[in-house]
Amino acid sequence: MRVVVAGASGLIGTALVGHLNSAGHQVVRLVRDPGSRAEDTRFWNPATGDIDDSAFDGIDGVVNLAGAGIGDRRWSDRRKRELRQSRVDATKLLVEAMGAVASPPAVLVAGTAVGLYGDRGDEVLDEQSGPGTGFLATLAADWEAAAAEAQNAGTRVAIARTGLVVAESAPFLTRMLPLFKLGLGGPLGNGRQWWPWIALEDEVRALVFLLESDISGPVNLCAPDPATNREFTRVLASVLRRPAVVAVPRFGPRLLLGRELADGLLFSSTRAHPVALTDAGFEFHHPELRGALEKILR
Repeated sequence: MRVVVAGASGLIGTALVGHLNSAGHQVVRLVRDPGSRAEDTRFWNPATGDIDDSAFDGIDGVVNLAGAGIGDRRWSDRRKRELRQSRVDATKLLVEAMGAVASPPAVLVAGTAVGLYGDRGDEVLDEQSGPGTGFLATLAADWEAAAAEAQNAGTRVAIARTGLVVAESAPFLTRMLPLFKLGLGGPLGNGRQWWPWIALEDEVRALVFLLESDISGPVNLCAPDPATNREFTRVLASVLRRPAVVAVPRFGPRLLLGRELADGLLFSSTRAHPVALTDAGFEFHHPELRGALEKILR
């Protein structure tokens, strides 16, 4: 299979490209460096609307993981525009280029986020649940709508709604680990908010599963064993053999990150379940949080 990967240099993209190459697939990486001489790269720049159309000649599938870091900085109006451009506008550019070739790719796996569901408390959420409210939910809904346009060219579209990716180099974990290793970690607020998560290995396997199966529409990429923030921090501290008793009051992250970002990422509760994946026969290698954390931290 010949596969184009956008966002190939990120945490998930790097692991996916390695997996595809090791399995014998041919990968074309979309990169923003016009001077790249690597044979497996083609140039694109979503900010300017430039893309090498030849990237999609003879391509069987596309995986779009492109997007600026959601939690990298405060959500100013300018940053929100950047986040939208790097997701919605970039997806539109990708879909237009895919549809312009004589034989459009058979499948687009479009990475989005469980943030589409918004803050839903203890409500059990599957792929049939509607979108929530707030910036992240609106962004994800528009992101998915842009990807769905690929269906007009006959391309099967699978929407990969990903939760927190558990990996040693995952940004959210690298920020948590120093405090937890010092025994200063603890739940955020009351800790009752649900954090949908997935091990990086299972994330990559699920993306390949979506490429190779006949699934279309939204698919939650999160483990079948969801955890509240309190449970997540308890298990993380246990794996590190440290206590986790220092609760972090809500005002702290709000001061550091801004109220909207802190509430949207850290204190939002999304109890998502991978119903579409499990119904299709996908088997998780790391279905339980403790096992996933032990694999990367011990």
